[in-house]
Amino acid sequence: MASDKSRTQPPPRGPFIHPGYGAGFMLVVSLFFIWAIANNFNDILIRQFQKALALDRAEAGLIQFVYYIGYFTMALPAGLVMRRFGYRAGIITGLLLYAAGALLFWPAAEVRLYLPFLAALYIIACGAAFLETAANPYVVAFGDPGRASQRLNFAHAFNGLGSVLAPALGGIFIFSGIEHGHAALASMSPADLEAYRAAEAQMVQMPYLILAIVVALVALAVAFVPLPTVDTSGGAADADGKRPGLASLLRQRGLTRAVVAQFFYIGAQVSLWSFFVDFVKETAPAVSEKHAAFLLSGSLVLFMLGRFIGAALMTRFLPARLLAIAAASTIALITLAAFLSGTAAVAALTLTGLTTSIIFPTIFSLGVRDLGPRASLGASLLIMSIVGGAILPPLMGLLSQTALGLRGSLLVPAISCAIIALYGWRQATRDAAI
Repeated sequence: MASDKSRTQPPPRGPFIHPGYGAGFMLVVSLFFIWAIANNFNDILIRQFQKALALDRAEAGLIQFVYYIGYFTMALPAGLVMRRFGYRAGIITGLLLYAAGALLFWPAAEVRLYLPFLAALYIIACGAAFLETAANPYVVAFGDPGRASQRLNFAHAFNGLGSVLAPALGGIFIFSGIEHGHAALASMSPADLEAYRAAEAQMVQMPYLILAIVVALVALAVAFVPLPTVDTSGGAADADGKRPGLASLLRQRGLTRAVVAQFFYIGAQVSLWSFFVDFVKETAPAVSEKHAAFLLSGSLVLFMLGRFIGAALMTRFLPARLLAIAAASTIALITLAAFLSGTAAVAALTLTGLTTSIIFPTIFSLGVRDLGPRASLGASLLIMSIVGGAILPPLMGLLSQTALGLRGSLLVPAISCAIIALYGWRQATRDAAI
């Protein structure tokens, strides 16, 4: 039986960041903020496009489907690019793709068709896939490997900051504040309805133009800042001169379990955020769209704070144990949101921001911690698992339009969190026995 000491990790003793790379580290950390803005603008776009393009909830849910399909299709190519050219090249490629997709929002709003918007989102997602595939394992290289989970949770706290700001910025700059019910829309003349929808579509142009400019400037900075050199070749070659590939990675059970857990985490988290505004409007109809967006930002404040708290707790407790507790707590809050009403239900859903905060970085660090030079390819598989965000939110949207309703559709993230809790518990049991 493992001793009590084996159930916790001793305080890390190596450097949090290697000397000389402080500026580079913070620049890489800024990438976590940048992709969070795009990810969480999608939650606002789902509501906005229902107004601007006359979409129903299931159709609007395609935003997340296309976005996370972009992650799925581009994560492996991103890993291969970094295996050949290194992390710096991968980061710059991702930032340029991101900026290009953001620029395409301007013409898409002019033609006011759904397909060009989806194409622009797909390109942004391809860029974000490069950034996540690079930044997550690269953070490990900036300091003591024993502090990887702590460092990654710290970096993801800035992802949380981007997640906090995105709904608030979207509520201010994308939501016009003009809300018409079905009856009011039906009573409009064709010309007035067309003008209303055109104005709503154009609300997205300036925010995405500014985003494109900022991202392009960050790409320029990355080209010149000192960054650590990391071997991304995949490890030593065999007798035939071949380096380990995907087949050998897929035999790493620690990685494959992490990929499955990450699939369900992303699916659960995106589902909760995607329909948060709709849930608030349905549960507390007196709350406006703007105030619902601010409530989502409040949940994401908790999300950000939870990552700072998690980084601190991981100096004393097993990361996998904290992961299991976080997932189980999320299940409890989702259950309360489904069965309570009004303010209490909204409060329970809002608190899931705190309990889900450490899940992604903890799964990621557990998945790549033993991969060494193969971490960039292993990161590709973990980023590919983000396709869960393409599959589960549309499923939740479809279920919400059945007899289950939006409350009943919360079953999707609840089951997903149960799978994560099981993964965390099993991993913690193994780690405690070492």
